[in-house]
Amino acid sequence: MALEEDLTILDRKLMQLKLAYDQYFLGARPREPVMLRDEVQKAVVVLSNQPIQNTALRFRFGSIMSRYQAYKRRWVDTLRKIEDGTYERHQFKARIHKQGPAPSEGPAPPPRDRATLFEAYVEARRACGQPVASLSPEKLDAVIAKQEGELRERYGSANVRFKVVVEDGKAKLKASRAQQE
Repeated sequence: MALEEDLTILDRKLMQLKLAYDQYFLGARPREPVMLRDEVQKAVVVLSNQPIQNTALRFRFGSIMSRYQAYKRRWVDTLRKIEDGTYERHQFKARIHKQGPAPSEGPAPPPRDRATLFEAYVEARRACGQPVASLSPEKLDAVIAKQEGELRERYGSANVRFKVVVEDGKAKLKASRAQQE
């Protein structure tokens, strides 16, 4: 029973470590979770050095170990990308900061044409980890045309401007009435 409890504790700590690293890579946590990683590593070493007679427990330990190794590989790869400056989320944030805020539009100026809007939308979706394989400029144009029609019907013949925003970790198109020039 003690071995089963140890495996349950290791599994919980591994999930906590995964969540802590996810938070760290998203920027919600200021430092890498080194202490928790060391705890998990120590538990792995201790359990690896004792013979497990029960086949079910040995299988469970093996699956926990393979999950741990896969996570560790991903974390090391992401940390290397951060050090090299090639981590996509950081590049996206750097581009936004480099552009600087527009006077009345928020964090990034809205794109002026559809091609630029499409590129900004695809880039934002990639940065948020959303799929982009099914996107095309034609599909985006169709969605925009539909929304423009609905907004013009609701608010009259006002000009409509679209911009890319990230809300709740998802890239979205946001429509607003353009100022008359």
